[in-house]
Amino acid sequence: MPVFQYKALDPDQRVLNGVIDSDSPGQARQELRGQGLRVTEMMAAQADRKFSFSLKHIFQRSHNHWVTGFTSELATLLSVGVPLLESLTTLIAQNKGPQESIVLHLKDDVSSGVPLAQAMARQPKVFDALCVKMVEVGENTGKLDDILRQLSEFKRRSLEFKDRVLSAMLYPMVILSVSLCVSVFLMTVVVPMLLENLEDTGKSLPMATRLLKAASDVLTANGWWLLLLVLVGIAGAVTALRTDSGKRFRDKALLKIPVIGTMSRKQELARVALVIATLMKSGIEFVKAIDIAIGTTKNVLLVEALRDCSDQVEAGKDIGVALQKWSYFPPLVSQVFTVGQKSGRLEEMLFRLSKDYDSQVEAISGRLSTIIEPVLILVLSAFVGFIMFATLMPILEAGNVL
Repeated sequence: MPVFQYKALDPDQRVLNGVIDSDSPGQARQELRGQGLRVTEMMAAQADRKFSFSLKHIFQRSHNHWVTGFTSELATLLSVGVPLLESLTTLIAQNKGPQESIVLHLKDDVSSGVPLAQAMARQPKVFDALCVKMVEVGENTGKLDDILRQLSEFKRRSLEFKDRVLSAMLYPMVILSVSLCVSVFLMTVVVPMLLENLEDTGKSLPMATRLLKAASDVLTANGWWLLLLVLVGIAGAVTALRTDSGKRFRDKALLKIPVIGTMSRKQELARVALVIATLMKSGIEFVKAIDIAIGTTKNVLLVEALRDCSDQVEAGKDIGVALQKWSYFPPLVSQVFTVGQKSGRLEEMLFRLSKDYDSQVEAISGRLSTIIEPVLILVLSAFVGFIMFATLMPILEAGNVL
């Protein structure tokens, strides 16, 4: 049934905005007049399923936060006996902006006979494959409210899986960027001004001062070319890392970095374990759970390992044996899958593994941030100290202080 957005005046002349589903605009107006409203505007709700690109969408917060609340509220309404269409209508009324449009599309599709899972699949930028698959299971088993509650819990836990590797490196990267900008300013503006008068004296400058002056002259004379070279290098590196071979090189190099590599591996494994455990708990078989989990990771090495594991399990091999051939999986992970499969408690053990690895990553990232901060301060202090030393030394020599 088509959905219309309207603007109307109530008996007290207050402006009301809302949505209504009806067979035609005329019938919608008639229904609103029956409610004592005077319609001033009426238009069909636009089903822009592609979510056109705009600056607003760049800064728009991730839909994951909204999907977490939406699935939880929908599960609550269904569990108390509210039909699906009425539940969606209720959620439309309490969502505004882009979220209102998302629920409008869902209700429009469901009212025309499309299953909820298929309606979600038509909005892939909002509802991922995991959402669609779990809702499909819920509709097929008649336990949609339970599945939606599990989905909401999964989304909530996923949001807790912050990218701790990125968080640990964010502060150092900000400090390094600011330090680089300050250093360039000192070398191109401050240092030339300080050394200009010293050169006019005709006296030989100390070695540290000559080194500082040489670096300053290079930056001053070729600064724009060096900046262009850096930008071209960054653009080339980003383009190369987007290729298959570039992604493989990136992931291999990341694993070899001390501490950071360990954090990255454990974070990816924790996320995948949580996805597989949640899917299996909702009734999806292991092989299909792996296929969906593959879509939740961007690590090429892990994707390759999971695909091979899926193929071997389909061929009849045990899960633990399939994982042992891949060095990406520590022995602990292979053992968890082996014991879990034999005991029939694989979901429970994967939940534990996910929680344990996430706690380890959080602890490591905290220690790493604590160590990096003073190191960066020392490096920056040493650089600024060298500039001061190189500029003050000839001044002190000129005054016969040394």
